[in-house]
Amino acid sequence: MHDFSIWAPNANRLQVVVDGTPHPLQPQPNGSWHANIASADHGSDYAFLMNDDQHPYPDPRSQWQPSGVHAASRVYDHSRFAWKTPATWSAPPLADAVFYELHIGTFTPEGTFDAAIARLPYLKELGITHVEIMPVASFPGQRGWGYDGVALFAPQEHYGGPDGLKRLIDACHGIGLAAVLDVVYNHFGPAGNYTGIFGPYILHEYETPWGGVVNLDGEGSEQVRRFFIDNALMWLRDYRFDALRLDAIHALQDKSPVHFLSQLSSEVAALSQQSSRPLQLIAESDLNDPIVVTPRELGGRGMDAQWSDDFHHALHTVLTGEERGYYADFGTLEQLAKALRSVFVYDGQDSSSRSQRHGKPVKDMPGSRFFGYIQDHDQVGNRAQGERIGAIAGIAAARVAAALVLTSPFVPLIFQGEEFAASSPFLFFADHEDEEMRRAVSEGRKREFAAFGWTGEVPDPESPETFSRSKLNWHELDSQQSENDHRSMLEWYRKLLALRREQPALHSADLRRVQVNFEEMGRWLVMTRDNIQVVCNFAAVPR
Repeated sequence: MHDFSIWAPNANRLQVVVDGTPHPLQPQPNGSWHANIASADHGSDYAFLMNDDQHPYPDPRSQWQPSGVHAASRVYDHSRFAWKTPATWSAPPLADAVFYELHIGTFTPEGTFDAAIARLPYLKELGITHVEIMPVASFPGQRGWGYDGVALFAPQEHYGGPDGLKRLIDACHGIGLAAVLDVVYNHFGPAGNYTGIFGPYILHEYETPWGGVVNLDGEGSEQVRRFFIDNALMWLRDYRFDALRLDAIHALQDKSPVHFLSQLSSEVAALSQQSSRPLQLIAESDLNDPIVVTPRELGGRGMDAQWSDDFHHALHTVLTGEERGYYADFGTLEQLAKALRSVFVYDGQDSSSRSQRHGKPVKDMPGSRFFGYIQDHDQVGNRAQGERIGAIAGIAAARVAAALVLTSPFVPLIFQGEEFAASSPFLFFADHEDEEMRRAVSEGRKREFAAFGWTGEVPDPESPETFSRSKLNWHELDSQQSENDHRSMLEWYRKLLALRREQPALHSADLRRVQVNFEEMGRWLVMTRDNIQVVCNFAAVPR
């Protein structure tokens, strides 16, 4: 027996087809419909028939899409999974955390949840505390970054589906690693999103790079907000993730009295208390506004931490000299020093790339509310050739970057393969079934690089080769050559992470205790954190 419920204010008549048999649903208040079907159980396939439309549509809240996002949904019973680790397993605090971002499809040759499990002991031994997984909500095709998800409650079947994801999280907890999921609440993917059939999930009063905005404050927005918040609670409760990373929260448009993020953080806090587990929300934001990580009781959004691109941009430009696009706003050691001391380089200054003033100062906040990194999926994958920092600036510069990231007052984040100077790029790839969509994506990528002055060839995102080139080559660690950059870089990361663990000064998140001296002309910078000094030479000659 299974209860079928769906919010469908656009419906005059609604049926659910369960294993080939249609059943009528009964209207409920607020545009919802409901039916209790005795013959339905775990594994039953179902889809909805809307009004006089005879096309069967998958459930917007489907927990399982075994045949892809366009096909029927399947009933999934979370209680059937046999967890090996206790439900009360707790992640370490962010002040002691080291994050490792990975993409399931390219992290291993097999590209599955189960294959990733075999690499967890390696991450544990390296010194990682949190494994952050790029989005796994079901998307069209077999290849993609995950930010085009459309069935947000259903883990991608090609990766291993619901049970495969649970096995991965269970294995993480089994060896003491926290599990973090990247989720996308600012848009749906361009193909396979059927939410609009049922109700007003998207508004077109504003436009984003992905089309209309998610309806967080218009007519019907209460149920749309409920959709996304229930999604977050599902990942934390039913899959036992320890934290969520919220993609591009600056694209959320919400004029409600209680902002969506505040409501979300409040309900996650309640779940955390109920489950006796620390649960955290981490935002990606380019607003440079500390309101994002200010507690709700002080009028903030209540996020536990956020990514900080200013630190990345400042460090990247000093290492590479690149100055196109948003990098035009950066390039001096003075800016890098400010990022280390004050988080935001732009906290009220004029930004040339934005043609306006940008940001607000961070005051009296710990560094552990902000993430520091030199590589992530965006900063590598949004380059035309997907080059990593070692390929752009050289291995010596990559070592300097690693030292500064891993001794910084921020939560360090490592992108897959960075720790062994992986030679494989991380390119943008997709697998759209519609030929017109494939062409549009390929052409769109070429146009995007105009701002960065790129005139060379842009790998076709829709080509299977672009995906296969992005897979990590773990054999690079097998070579016994004494000059193996991969093994020596891995050892460098291990030593730095051990230093971070062992030195109390590097556990402090007090930004007031971070001192930075530098010489612009001499191209050197020294960061002092109590008894630890990090001496960086950015010049082309010894200092």
